[in-house]
Amino acid sequence: MEFWNEGDPIADTAAPDGPIETRWERRKFSAKLVNPANRRKLTIIVVGTGLAGGSAAATLAEQGYHVKSYCYQDSPRRAHSIAAQGGINAAKNYRNDGDSVYRLFYDTVKGGDFRARESNVYRLAQESVNIIDQAVAQGVPFAREYGGLLDNRSFGGTQVSRTFYARGQTGQQLLLGAYQALERQISLGNVEMNARHEMLELIIIDGKARGIVVRDMVTGEITTELADAVVLASGGYGNVFFLSTNAKGCNVTASWRAHRKGALFANPCYTQIHPTCIPESGSHQSKLTLMSESLRNDGRVWVPKRREDCGKAAADIAEDDRDYYLERIYPSFGNLVPRDIASRAAKNVCDEGRGVGPGGLGVYLDFADAIARLGRKAVEAKYGNLFEMYQRITGEDPYLVPMRIYPAVHYTMGGLWVDYDLQSTIPGLFVIGEANFSDHGANRLGASALMQGLADGYFVLPNTINNYLAAGPFEKVDEGHAEVVAARTQVEERLAKLLAVSGDRTVDSFHRELGHIMWEYCGMERTEEGLTKAIGLIRGLREEFWTRVKVPGTGEQLNQNLEKAGRVADFLELGELMCIDALHRAESAGGHFRAESQTPDGEALRHDDQFSYVAAWEYGGETPTLHKEQLEFEYVHPSTRSYK
Repeated sequence: MEFWNEGDPIADTAAPDGPIETRWERRKFSAKLVNPANRRKLTIIVVGTGLAGGSAAATLAEQGYHVKSYCYQDSPRRAHSIAAQGGINAAKNYRNDGDSVYRLFYDTVKGGDFRARESNVYRLAQESVNIIDQAVAQGVPFAREYGGLLDNRSFGGTQVSRTFYARGQTGQQLLLGAYQALERQISLGNVEMNARHEMLELIIIDGKARGIVVRDMVTGEITTELADAVVLASGGYGNVFFLSTNAKGCNVTASWRAHRKGALFANPCYTQIHPTCIPESGSHQSKLTLMSESLRNDGRVWVPKRREDCGKAAADIAEDDRDYYLERIYPSFGNLVPRDIASRAAKNVCDEGRGVGPGGLGVYLDFADAIARLGRKAVEAKYGNLFEMYQRITGEDPYLVPMRIYPAVHYTMGGLWVDYDLQSTIPGLFVIGEANFSDHGANRLGASALMQGLADGYFVLPNTINNYLAAGPFEKVDEGHAEVVAARTQVEERLAKLLAVSGDRTVDSFHRELGHIMWEYCGMERTEEGLTKAIGLIRGLREEFWTRVKVPGTGEQLNQNLEKAGRVADFLELGELMCIDALHRAESAGGHFRAESQTPDGEALRHDDQFSYVAAWEYGGETPTLHKEQLEFEYVHPSTRSYK
C-alpha cells in the first residue's frame, strides 16, 4: 500500500549564502522596511501568547503596527510557556569555560542529530546573548552568584554552563517579562487582546493569509478577524499522545487548519521524550508532570543491578548493588547526556526488568550525594520549588528518598515548515516558536525552547515580517468577501457535524485510545510493522469517532466538550501523518528511533546518504505528498553522535 506521494523538492529557503557569521546581518539589511507612518495602517494577527506570541505581539506593536492577539486561555500569562522550569540557554560565557556563539551553534546542530538547518541555528545562537539582556532589562529575576553576576548551570548535551535560570520557574518569570511588555502595548491601544478565543480556520485570499475564524469560548460566537498578515505562535502538538507534560489545553488545531489550507507540515515524527517526568500512577491520569532537566546537574540516575532488588526500598540497596547506568555508559557526559539518549537508556533498563516503582516503569534520581556535598540549604536554593512539587504529587520527600522518574512526551521538534524569514509556504503566514520546525532538528537540547521562542518573537520575526509587509498596502477585504464567508461556513459546518453525531462514546475515550496507539507504535521506539499497524488503527478510530462521538450541549454556549472534540478530530489526522512520516524515515535520528536502524550497542543509526533532509508534507488526506528540503552542512559536518 502506498501511504504517500513524492512531490517537488523545496529549493528556496530564503537564507543568504556566504559566511554564516554575517548571514543574519546581511539578511536584515537586505530586507525591505516599512516606514513608521505606514506601520500604523497595517494590522497583524498573532495567535498565541506564550513566549513566542507574547514577545512578538509586544515587539510588533512597539514598532507601530496594529496587533490583534488571540489566546484560548483566560489570560495571556496562562500560556503553557509558564510551565517551563529549568532555564534558557545563551552563549554569554560568564563561566569562562569555553562557551561561544559557535559552540552553542555546534552543540545545537549535533544535539539535533544533524537534521536542522545551519543558517537558522547559527542565528539562534547569535540572538541568544540579546535575549538575556532583554530579560534582565525587563526585571526577570535570574539567579545570581555571590558577586552579583548572573548564575549558570549545565543542561543535557553540553559540557559548558550556559543555562540561565530563575530557580525552577524560568518559564514563568520570562513569560511575565513578555506579558508586562504586552500589557503595556494593550494599555496604549496598540494591541487588541482577545482572550478565551480559539482559532478554528485560516482565511486565505488571493493566495495570501489575510485572517482567521475564531470562536468565543464563552458565548460560542463565531467571528472572522481580518489583517494584513497572520502569525501563528500556538505551540506544539505533544497532546496527540493524550498523556504528556503539556497543559491539557495544548493542541494542534491552529497549525492543522493552516496545514489543510496549504502550509507544509515538516518532520511531524520528531517528538521529544523527556527523561525526567514523574511516572504514570494509573489509568485515571489525564496528564503527566515534568521534573526539570536541571535536576540532572546534581541528581544521579540509577537502578538496581539485579532484578530481585527492585522491590526493595532504595536505602536498602547497597552502593555496590546500584547501576549508575548513564555514568557507566556515557562517562564524558554522565547524567547530562541529551534527552533522547537518557530517555532510551531509561527504557532499556526498565525493559530488562530493572525498573523501580509500580509496574517497574521508573528509575531513581538520587540527591543524597548532592545534599552531603553541598548541604540541604544549597540544594533547596537551587531546586526547592521542584522538590516541593514532587512531594505534593507523590507524597515522598526527595530530600530523604530518591525521586522516581520515567520518560514522557514533552516537546515536538516538528511543526509547520518555514523559510529563513519564518514564513510558511502560504505567503503572509508566519510561524514562530514551537509551532514551527526550524531550529532543533531531531532532538531539542534542554533550555533551548525558551531561547527559540524569545529569539523568534523579540528579534527575528520583527525584522523579517517587514520584508513581506513592505509589499503593501494590500487590498482591503471585509466580512462579505467570498473567501471569508466560505471559511466561516466551514467552521460552522464542522461544529454542527460534531454536535450532530450524538453517539455513545466520550471525546476523552477516543483521545485516550489514540494516545495509546501513538505511544505504543510511534513513541520511544518505532518499527515498520508497528507503524503500518498504527496507521490502520488510527484510520479505523477516526471513522468510529465520526459515527460514535458524543458531544453534549450546543455551540452557542461555553462547551468544553465541543472544544475538545474539534481538537481530537485534528489529532486523529495529525497522528496518522506522524506515523506516515516515521514510516518513511527508515533511519534513527534523535527522538525518532527506528528499531531496524541502530548500532550494535543500541545507539541511533542515521543514514545521511538517504535522509539528510527536512520532510515537509503537503496535505492530501490519507495520501499526503512529501516535499524534501535537502540539508547542507558547511560548518558542522555530520558525524556519529557520541557522548561517551
